[in-house]
Amino acid sequence: MHLPSSLLITAPLLATVSAEPIRLPQRDVSVVATSQQLAVRALPDSPSGGYAPAVVDCPKTKPTLRKAVELSNEEKNWLSIRRKNTIEPMRDLLKRANVTEFDSETFMNEAAKNISQLPNVAIAISGGGYRALMNGAGFVAAADNRIKNSTGAGGIGGLLQSSTYLAGLSGGGWLVGSLFSNNFSSIETLLNENKVWDFENSIFQGPKEAGLSTVNRIQYWSEVAKEVAKKNDAGFETSITDYWGRALSYQLIGADMGGPAYTFSSIAQTDNFQKAETPFPILVADGRAPGDIVISLNATNFEFNPFEMGSWDPTVYGFAPTKYLGANFSNGVIPSSGKCVQGLDQAGFVMGTSSTLFNQFLLANITSYDGVPNVVVEAVRSILERIGANKDDVSQIIPNPFLNWNNRTNPNANSLELDLVDGGEDLQNIPLNPLIQPVRAVDVIFAVDSSADVTNWPNGTALRATYERTFGSISNGTLFPSIPDDWTFVNLGLNNRPSFFGCDAKNFTFNANLKNQRVPPLIVYVPNAPYTALSNVSTFDPSYTMSQRNDIIGNGWDSATQGNGTLDSEWPTCVACAVISRSLDRLGRQTPAACKTCFDRYCWNGTVSSKDTGAYLPGFKIADAHAQDSGAIATGKMVNVWLSVVVGVVAAAFLL
Repeated sequence: MHLPSSLLITAPLLATVSAEPIRLPQRDVSVVATSQQLAVRALPDSPSGGYAPAVVDCPKTKPTLRKAVELSNEEKNWLSIRRKNTIEPMRDLLKRANVTEFDSETFMNEAAKNISQLPNVAIAISGGGYRALMNGAGFVAAADNRIKNSTGAGGIGGLLQSSTYLAGLSGGGWLVGSLFSNNFSSIETLLNENKVWDFENSIFQGPKEAGLSTVNRIQYWSEVAKEVAKKNDAGFETSITDYWGRALSYQLIGADMGGPAYTFSSIAQTDNFQKAETPFPILVADGRAPGDIVISLNATNFEFNPFEMGSWDPTVYGFAPTKYLGANFSNGVIPSSGKCVQGLDQAGFVMGTSSTLFNQFLLANITSYDGVPNVVVEAVRSILERIGANKDDVSQIIPNPFLNWNNRTNPNANSLELDLVDGGEDLQNIPLNPLIQPVRAVDVIFAVDSSADVTNWPNGTALRATYERTFGSISNGTLFPSIPDDWTFVNLGLNNRPSFFGCDAKNFTFNANLKNQRVPPLIVYVPNAPYTALSNVSTFDPSYTMSQRNDIIGNGWDSATQGNGTLDSEWPTCVACAVISRSLDRLGRQTPAACKTCFDRYCWNGTVSSKDTGAYLPGFKIADAHAQDSGAIATGKMVNVWLSVVVGVVAAAFLL
């Protein structure tokens, strides 16, 4: 069961039960952003005015790389504001949780005077294509106190506002990138905005305005191709990831043509981010060393944030300024006669870089569909073989910002290009690595897992991969809670309900030779499960009706709230206990009785059950659930979709 199923198409479960599913609460018009508010987004600050990067004059003090010994000054300064901003929403969250034998008001008053005492919360959204985006959106919506009823019975509203970090990977990266590219609008606002999150037409068919005919589809791909060509004409290498990221942007960024001039670093210039009114966004990708094809746990993990791009791993152990990716850095500096480059961090390109699995899927499966003409299959194979031969089957950062950097351990130190691939290819399909770094001092991570490990449901493989990685030198001594094998997850139901890992802060062994070690965060594992909808759709099902989309998001809401408390009325209390656990331990205080009850219920107690018990076919968790066609994958539909892919890719290639 450890074999990745990301390239397999598995028909989801079918069921027929009655009644309507629990959906997102009715919207409160007082919190839904207006069109004018929606217009204030990440900034289109690419100096070229389009998708292409451009050479610019460097600032008076030229940008440089830095070693990963601590947080950047920019992040430190931002945190000094954000941590204080989490106090009041956390106060409200803990008060509503009503943890017996715990004085939340006194606790928060003390924390306000000593921020190191304040719980440091992070949310991590896994990969898994649109399934991950939609399931993750349900969790984020439930955690957002801007949405009416999120603070009602069973609600965890305010957890988002209490969080310091929000990380995404692959499909989860689409969610995080889309939120921040759209002014950190609420999920409800994005669902009601007619420019984003309309998945009825796949990205291969193009927006509805482009129509469904082959002619209009080619016109759509022509628009994509022209923007990518501008990057090539400007002297920058392009790959299929450029097309992938450009097409994604039409669905995820609410601006004309998907905002070709919008950059990831421009998030740092937005008003709400500068005021630290949002969490800190992080997207994750894996490095591919020269000559490597298979990505292992020893692969270097890279992160993109609004300030920097780089890695905490000892291989690279450095960061470059995100805004100036594309400049000719060598040994961490730009030559005295060198120029700067801006715009390489285009928002869609960064989201596409974190999700390059699309390339692999196309290569592995394009010949599997009946009805696709051989001439088209051969054309796609020829294109992909050509770009693969040029190493364009991955996302390339050229020139390599880490050229001649950390030469002893950096596998790309002598390479002119930095090759990056989907952040989940090393099986770490939840973006945990940036959040478990000791310098970030995170206390608890809510890990939302939409992986497709077994019949398109998760089985803990992603958690296990991060745990196993800590045993190698690549982890740099970073600790992580013990995680059982995949069959234990299934047999004990750990993948069918929230589960806590690392509850006992005293149960960790430290290496006396490593000064930077600290107790790792408590992990609140929130796996995708069938609460009210069959949300185990294929990673590569590229289109969904509005009803399917809303059902899966609603299912994510039920996962986050345990069906608004219908499955466990004490769930908000247990969420609060997870939030305060590490802080209480640092203060040497007793665990409240209510929290002990929660930990008995949700913490993995070390029991192992590794027997292969056969097919995993979970039933609905909420009795009045119903099964629509949210999990249906019709063969004819997939053939038509992939014919759209073929036409688009071929058209784009010839248009270049």
